[in-house]
Amino acid sequence: MSSQQKTATAKATADSISIPAELTPPLSSTNTTPKFSPDAVTVIFVLGGPGSGKGTQSANLVRDYGFTHLSAGDLLRAEQQRAGSQYGDLIRHHIREGIIVPMEITVALLSNAMSETLERARAERAQLEQDQQKNSPSSLPARFLIDGFPRKMDQATFFEETVCPSAATLFLRCPEDVMLDRLLKRGETSGRDDDNIESIRKRFRVFEETSMPVIHHYEKERKVVSVEAVGTMEEVYARIREGVEKRGITRVKGSGEN
Repeated sequence: MSSQQKTATAKATADSISIPAELTPPLSSTNTTPKFSPDAVTVIFVLGGPGSGKGTQSANLVRDYGFTHLSAGDLLRAEQQRAGSQYGDLIRHHIREGIIVPMEITVALLSNAMSETLERARAERAQLEQDQQKNSPSSLPARFLIDGFPRKMDQATFFEETVCPSAATLFLRCPEDVMLDRLLKRGETSGRDDDNIESIRKRFRVFEETSMPVIHHYEKERKVVSVEAVGTMEEVYARIREGVEKRGITRVKGSGEN
């Protein structure tokens, strides 16, 4: 079967799906009220080609800036492994073939993960107040880093209309030869279905064709922090810190200097 036929088959399958109850879908995209207010939640998308270092640098930002890191890819892989998931085979096929998973599934997983994080934070805050028998200090808005998403403009639009408007997009620029070398080395130990050279090259093409228009869209809105993701991890992270702090994202108290 050709790649075009595979894509058509996957699209036909996706068009016929509905989100099961356990995923708790977000609001309809026709509803103009997002689930979360940008005053209460700060969302930064982290985009870059496969192997650009999104996961590595997200971990640094979590440590120093108090973000919760949500990886669209990790959530999808967890869902495909979840016992009883109606979408395990569909997600597995899309990941293996380098095809973008239907946005309704991805957005529902992200929305649910954000809700669970906020609920845990509320419970912890309530327990702290109870233990201390007084109000705890006011906290900053919840911060979420969402990496590997949105991969298409319709995903970006659907997320912002139904979940929360984004504050910024961190774009990690990296040459394909550097990303390919990183991914092939990772594939030696990762065991991931998509860490092989055929899938990697397909993912490069998909990113260029579908995700770069998202970045260009947010550039027009002056919401992109563009960083060269070449050099040591520390060098790249120093550029990222400079970029996010220019956006008014401050370090959390008690974080170590890098």
